[in-house]
Amino acid sequence: MVLPKHMRLKGHRCFDFIYKEGSRFYSSSMVLRVTDANKKPQVKGKQSKTRPSIKCAISISNKVSKKSVTRNKLRRLFHHHLSLRLSNMSCDKEIWAFISLKPSSMKNSYSTLLKECDKLLTKAGITK
Repeated sequence: MVLPKHMRLKGHRCFDFIYKEGSRFYSSSMVLRVTDANKKPQVKGKQSKTRPSIKCAISISNKVSKKSVTRNKLRRLFHHHLSLRLSNMSCDKEIWAFISLKPSSMKNSYSTLLKECDKLLTKAGITK
């Protein structure tokens, strides 16, 4: 399962902006970068007509697992979890979140990774 279209981050400029301006939250097996998308300067003539939401992306490198099947399984697991947790939330501003898994994350079970993800989202103030 993939993230719904309105929850996806797109374009390299979004990722560059998150890396430069975002706040980082660390855990033993992942890093969460969060930023307020309203800080981003708007391009002239382009106004966002969508309602504010939480957009997110996940990065799982080859260092986590050499097998693409395993990386894709993790990505689908996180996409499903995030779509369940964040789709019903209402927010007053647009938030961009980027999760990158550390190579040590394969030592943990899937349920442990999801609990860690929830803790980071709570620490960042996205969920309660």
